[in-house]
Amino acid sequence: MNGSLYQNLTNQFLIAMPHLEDSYFSRTVTLICQHDANGALGVVVNRTLDSLSVRDILREFNLPDPGSTQLTNTPIYVGGPVHNELGLVLHKDLGRWQSTLRVGTQLGLTSSRDVLEAISISNGPDDCLLVLGYAGWAAGQLDFEIQQNSWLNVPADPRIIFDVDVEQRWGEAVASLGIDIATLTQEFGHA
Repeated sequence: MNGSLYQNLTNQFLIAMPHLEDSYFSRTVTLICQHDANGALGVVVNRTLDSLSVRDILREFNLPDPGSTQLTNTPIYVGGPVHNELGLVLHKDLGRWQSTLRVGTQLGLTSSRDVLEAISISNGPDDCLLVLGYAGWAAGQLDFEIQQNSWLNVPADPRIIFDVDVEQRWGEAVASLGIDIATLTQEFGHA
């Protein structure tokens, strides 16, 4: 967009600045899955629900338990405050699911039941997170929030999503920027 600060942030991590105290987004890492002139959609990748597991979701859909303790005891993630009843699967293997939003070249966000069916018979993606809800921004809203220094962004790293402990993801995402977060202030970026 000419004359605008618009930058497509699809397949980027939004890292909440330390001073962001919003109850949903404090110290979060959000994967931006879609960003265009109409707005943005993302899922938080470092917040879990203690009360639900993958096993619980499979039972809710009357799907068989794959028997893998590691998978079925995996927590469900809080993807964001929008439509928190909507279940989504963020996965590394793009697969051929009925309704998948491609996020870069390695990741997909699937909203169709077929991916859960595949998971239930141990035929789903090896690396995946089940999330409830998502984060959404209206046209220009995310760009404004970045200008207000609420967020930092960096290219998404699937390793951080799937291989780093959930409690360490914010710190790992910050470290991928190559800066010391302790030196940042709320006025970072303002002359």
